[in-house]
Parts: sequence; C-alpha cells; structure tokens
Amino acid sequence: MRAVLDTNIVLDLLHFRDPLLCSLQAAIDSSQLQCFTDRHCLAELQRVSSYPRFRLTAGAQSALLDAYDRFALACENAGERQEDQSLPACRDADDQKFLLLARRCRADLLLTRDQRLLQLDRRRGRRLPFRILTAGAACILLAGCPPQAESGAGEDRRPNSGAR
Repeated sequence: MRAVLDTNIVLDLLHFRDPLLCSLQAAIDSSQLQCFTDRHCLAELQRVSSYPRFRLTAGAQSALLDAYDRFALACENAGERQEDQSLPACRDADDQKFLLLARRCRADLLLTRDQRLLQLDRRRGRRLPFRILTAGAACILLAGCPPQAESGAGEDRRPNSGAR
C-alpha cells in the first residue's frame, strides 16, 4: 500500500513516538506501507521541526529528517502546477502539496489529523483517487479491518504542530 504522511503524522511517528502508531511503524518497516515525500513536504518538515515548542536540537532535527529519509521515497515532478483543477482546493494552501503528492505518487492513502483535509475525503460528489484517513484508521485498515470513520483510534489529541 502506498501512502503520504502529512507533517503532523511524521512528527507523531518519529518525534513523539506515539505508541498508538506502532502498527503503522511496523507496516512501514515490513514494506507493507510505502511512504512518499517530495521537496515541498521535506521543507515543511524541516521548518516545523525547528519550532522551539518541540525542543529539538539541531542534531535531533537532523536525526528526525534522516529517519524519515530512510523510509520515505522521493516522488518529484518539477512541472506540476499547484492549482490543478482535478483535486479539490484546500482552505489552507499549505495542505495542497499533500494532495498533489498523493495523486502524483498514486498513493492509496493520505494520513493526517488535519480536520479540513479529513473532511475532503468525506465530501460527496468529488471522488479522490486516494483515501484521506487518520493514522489510527490506517492502522485498522492495515490490520485487515475496515476503518471506522469516527473510531478515534490512534488519534493524537495534541493540537496540530502548526505545520500549516
């Protein structure tokens, strides 16, 4: 299965080491889940990891980026337009890059805890070529059970990192 992880999910996985995401990490480690990134997503992760609230030293920031780089495959397309009409426009323009990347790398899943992105998956009338799920719902899906829309499993109740 192919996936794009938004910045908050990467931080939950690699910085906070959320124990509820152990099965997600296991799926990545076993190659059951292939993750993709691009220069725009990496730049956001680098910027956000330097926020003082995370208290990451320069070395810890570098280690976080290196850890992500070990499993996230690059999927670049220099000629892609940010205002592509085949995808819905995000209220937060900083989120559009995740939709574009998910489509470009033919992802099955875009994992996020951003409520506005999650709502895009629930809209009727516009079918996306990938699902937008919480990491908890993805863990359930990877275990072979259908995700429950409001289960809350694996959802972090911390506020968003401010990645947007």
